Amino acid sequence: MAIKILIIVLFLVIIYNLFRAFLYLFRGKESSKKAVKSLSYRIGLTILLFIILILSLYYQQPVLHSF
Repeated sequence: MAIKILIIVLFLVIIYNLFRAFLYLFRGKESSKKAVKSLSYRIGLTILLFIILILSLYYQQPVLHSF
């Protein structure tokens, strides 16, 4: 159950960072560094999410079967 909550929270944080970067892109050139930083966090969190999903399947945790 804890893995499911972790996956949902990570997914929500990924979506939040994506929209935050989207808003930074429309604010102007001053915010472009913030947009790149936000997108970098999103990429790192996405990689972490895939690692958690692969490890849960490897250790046969029923993460995907009971949604």
